Amino acid sequence: MQRLTISLDDDLAAAFDELMRRRGYANRSEAVRDLLRRELGENDLKSGAAKQCVAVLSYVFDHHERQLSSRLTSLQHDHHTLAIATLHAHISHEDCVETVILREATGEVKEFADTVIAETGVRHGHVQLIPIETKPGQIKWRRK
Repeated sequence: MQRLTISLDDDLAAAFDELMRRRGYANRSEAVRDLLRRELGENDLKSGAAKQCVAVLSYVFDHHERQLSSRLTSLQHDHHTLAIATLHAHISHEDCVETVILREATGEVKEFADTVIAETGVRHGHVQLIPIETKPGQIKWRRK
């Protein structure tokens, strides 16, 4: 482990301490590590360096939209190596929300999420990608 020393002006240090307090960090080191991991992960996603990821895809859809529920279920079955879990909830007479946990190659996950969000009747959708660092032999997802 390496030790880094940084200097912050008083206002920035106070704002950082307040952020730490709101998020429940026990110390500055953990907060800085998390900020760095998040920034580096986002850079890897933008640059294409993040080859594997896990993701949470959430979307609201009109369950009265003709065949939409069936199309969404078929998409998940057609991509069963990506979609590993789904939560479905009814939020009103017309609307449902689904959250799908995905894992696989980042490009495949993005493409799947975009396809779901673009379906007619899906009103709101968002995907949160989380890059996964893989080392040889570390993650072996079954592909069928």
